[in-house]
Amino acid sequence: MDKKCSVKLTSMVKTSGCAAKMPPARLEKILSKLPKVSNEHLIKGFAGNEDALVYSLGDGRCLIETVDFFPPMVDSPRVFGRIAAANALSDSYAMGCNPVVALNLVCMPSCLDDSVMEEILLGGQEKASECGVVIGGGHTISDPTPKYGLCVTGIGQIDQIWKNQGAEVGDVLVLSKKIGTGIIMTASKVDMAEKQSVDEAIKSMETLNKKAFEAAKDLKVHSATDVTGFSLLGHSYEMTGKGDISIVIESDKVPLMHGVRELARFGLIPEGMYNNRDYLKGRIAFENELDQELVDVLYDPQTSGGLLLALSKEDANRYIDKLNGEAWIIGHVVEKKQTPLIVC
Repeated sequence: MDKKCSVKLTSMVKTSGCAAKMPPARLEKILSKLPKVSNEHLIKGFAGNEDALVYSLGDGRCLIETVDFFPPMVDSPRVFGRIAAANALSDSYAMGCNPVVALNLVCMPSCLDDSVMEEILLGGQEKASECGVVIGGGHTISDPTPKYGLCVTGIGQIDQIWKNQGAEVGDVLVLSKKIGTGIIMTASKVDMAEKQSVDEAIKSMETLNKKAFEAAKDLKVHSATDVTGFSLLGHSYEMTGKGDISIVIESDKVPLMHGVRELARFGLIPEGMYNNRDYLKGRIAFENELDQELVDVLYDPQTSGGLLLALSKEDANRYIDKLNGEAWIIGHVVEKKQTPLIVC
């Protein structure tokens, strides 16, 4: 049973969830100035915008390492812990690998009762136990803003790892969760989101991507990522890689959470949406005149979003069948156009 918290966690933060990420344009600029890391065992690092690093063990196996933490987007400490853990574990699934062990990362204000941190850690443990991950320790610091997440390790086979680049012309894009969490949770802070919308967003954010990963294990996944703070459009752009392909997002096929378009119409937009839009300037083309609220939702920073996979049409349909229709074809891959990303 979740314990009630006397302090509203969301009142202690300026930004929350994956919307608290550094603006992607600023991050890209900083990372471009760092020296390229070269090591015979490092298969994938930050240079390729992958969801996790891939480190070869020299025998065909590899380590998958990732880390993620953020401030709360909900007031319940237990729910916050579950969402943050599900989000951190997702990067391993987005690489096509089961996570196996994790470490807690906790930033906690000294003014909060110890029970708050206890509840957060219990929430994280619930999600880890659900997928067989062992949390073996962690690190804590005092901080005015509460934050929680995990450092996650997975073990896989190098030849079975998914990459966020490699989509082929003719592939379709499949998304395993609806979008709209950033806008809905922003609206919930000022009590303007319907209970149905908030409940749907929380359930989605708490849901592990384990099932979505397992449904694709026997299929030919050409490219994969998960949709988090850089939005559906931002993460789709990263899948275009070196620019030898373009991705078309069919806006009318993107699954949206209840009420999110109406909330966007009222201007209940997280700051991260504007950062995502700035990042994609010159990299995206809109073929049709879309409603502004729909465009805003497509740029919305997601927390613990779904997997985004590039597959053949045949494998995509098999994947959707395995998930009992809880996945959606939202776009396709074409030969290189004037911009890497096209929305129609």
